[in-house]
Amino acid sequence: MLQSLANSMKIPELRNRILFTIGMIVVFRIGTHIPTPGVDAKLLTQNLPSSELFSFLNMFSGGALRRFSVFALGIAPYINASIIMQLLVYVIPYLEHLAKEEGEEGRKMISQYTRYGTVLIGALQAFGISFMLERYQVVTNPGLAFKIMAVTTLTAGTAFIMWLGEQMTSHGIGNGISILITAGILAALPEAVIQQIALFSGNAHDVVKTLFLIVIAIGVIMAIVMVQDGVRKIPVQYAKRVVGRRVYGGQNTYIPLRVNQAGVIPVIFASSILLFPSMVANWLQGTDAMQELLKGNSYFSWILWHMLNVFNYNTWTYIALYAILIIFFTYFYTAITFNIQELSDNMKKYGGFIPGIRAGRPTVDYLERTLSRVTLAGGIFLAIIAVIPNFLINYMNVQFYFGGTALLIVVGVAMDTMRQLESHLVTRHYEGFMKKRGLR
Repeated sequence: MLQSLANSMKIPELRNRILFTIGMIVVFRIGTHIPTPGVDAKLLTQNLPSSELFSFLNMFSGGALRRFSVFALGIAPYINASIIMQLLVYVIPYLEHLAKEEGEEGRKMISQYTRYGTVLIGALQAFGISFMLERYQVVTNPGLAFKIMAVTTLTAGTAFIMWLGEQMTSHGIGNGISILITAGILAALPEAVIQQIALFSGNAHDVVKTLFLIVIAIGVIMAIVMVQDGVRKIPVQYAKRVVGRRVYGGQNTYIPLRVNQAGVIPVIFASSILLFPSMVANWLQGTDAMQELLKGNSYFSWILWHMLNVFNYNTWTYIALYAILIIFFTYFYTAITFNIQELSDNMKKYGGFIPGIRAGRPTVDYLERTLSRVTLAGGIFLAIIAVIPNFLINYMNVQFYFGGTALLIVVGVAMDTMRQLESHLVTRHYEGFMKKRGLR
């Protein structure tokens, strides 16, 4: 990896791409420290609650939500809009037609709809956050004017981050949006490590705990790398076809079924769903109307108590539901994005077959059975990785969110970026060889 980075700096075009990517990351980090007008920073630090949902959103914003900067919403609205659009492509025929039949123009239209969705979701989230800030009394001049200004500022910040990501994808290295998310996650790591070191007393117990954490960190990263690259190869043979004087087909290939077909999306879905009930319960508990209702109605009090305890981040019920939802969404997302029937029809159309399996329905059944087993392994892996932070925080007093969504994103983005970098290096290597031989 280090050798690839060193080689890339020797090629002017690659060097410019890398420097452009670094420059955009610097712009993003500067924006996370520009405060939103009308918000008292000191009161914000003192009065804002510390919840798991807030920490989850703050992670995606690179710490901007805690400081409530102009980038407070981060890239979360774009992620939500992308996921929604990706699901709608398989539900709405018009979007499916754009994705499959219109080629590059269709993909551009879907990207444009995603941008519109990002602005809409960002505006709605900003409007809700403006109410929350007024409720916690951190606004200097509350009222309609502040709400309009907050919605405009935060939505514009999200749109600017989205534009930064697209420019990085076009003129830099790797996926710009993913790199910005990774930069935000890594930016909070030094402070968390310093807090963890401050708790280190030097006794034998702390030494053993620190070594154990290092072993877990290395093991989890290795497991993520292995699973991210893991595929189940289904062999496929194509029969020979004679067209005129030419012979087509006859080659052997395979269908790669990825172990982690759904990526990090099941973890995001499960986290959002489980954190929402506790967020609503906390909000209701803090309102005066709910306090009056709870005094005279034990039934509502019982419901609210269970919402706060069953969905509490530190309970076994939360961990169990979290793991089950991750496995469920792994199956759900894989099912809607991997069309086995279409794959089988294309194989049959071009004379392809799986050795020992008849074409048609038997091929579909075999692929569904194999994909189900592979998806189960991927879902269990995601569930284990996602619940690791719960055990480390509860039983080892770890001061930072290790594992789960953050680690999957960081490792996955690093691997994808290095693949693209090596792909650029291979392309330039062959171009240089051809120039030397006078072939170009």
